[in-house]
Amino acid sequence: MKYGICNLTLIPLRASADHRSEMVSQLLFGEAYKVTQANKLWLKIAVVDDGCEGWIPIEQHLEVSKEFFREVKNSPMILSDELVDVLENEQGQLTTIVMGSRLPLLDKNRLCLNEHTYHYQGRVTTGKLEKTKLIPTAFRYENVPFLWGGKTPFGLDSAGFTQIVYKLNGIHLKRNAAAQATQGEALSFIEESSPGDLAFFDNQEGEIIHVGMILENHHIIHVDGKVRVDQLDQSGIFNRALQKHTYKLRVIKKVV
Repeated sequence: MKYGICNLTLIPLRASADHRSEMVSQLLFGEAYKVTQANKLWLKIAVVDDGCEGWIPIEQHLEVSKEFFREVKNSPMILSDELVDVLENEQGQLTTIVMGSRLPLLDKNRLCLNEHTYHYQGRVTTGKLEKTKLIPTAFRYENVPFLWGGKTPFGLDSAGFTQIVYKLNGIHLKRNAAAQATQGEALSFIEESSPGDLAFFDNQEGEIIHVGMILENHHIIHVDGKVRVDQLDQSGIFNRALQKHTYKLRVIKKVV
């Protein structure tokens, strides 16, 4: 089996081996993966942090040894805590990174990916933080536009939003809303929840299609066109601008 790590700002993760295919997620700088399938132009990979699978172009693959892969996998997760920042290599070339990018084996502002050495001077976050930190982190993404498969300050989907907010606070969430809904403890009423808990919403077929983060006073922050705040009740999300419910509540989960 081959292994790799993202050394670019981000790499789109496609549903099939085609640039026109649906983007199911994104690899951010420093995220490691296993190669599970290959053809001449594309690799199918499984991301270590959340198990998400998809295809990336072979020219965007940076291969690493099994030993390095294991070292990164087992090391503490150190993440960039700046909305946008840069890494500088030994030649003075800059690589842009976004909030939530992983900085593997960072030591004294220096990290190495194979023979590639980078220096980073920005703010980082590591370890599990208090639950109260979730909401301030969520509001750092306010007004970020919706992007299917996205998980960056330039665009994200509902599950990408909750996943990256939790990740920045040291808490693991799976990649899509239905998978996230399998985590944590179910609550019976909104009144039992606290800020930072997750609310999930389904369609007419009963499939969970949306997730948001509960705020105080029966409000929710979620992605609907952009990261926004709406009202939440036992029926679902009420959009004041549209004067109607836009998502039907399925379940509330306390993950932390």
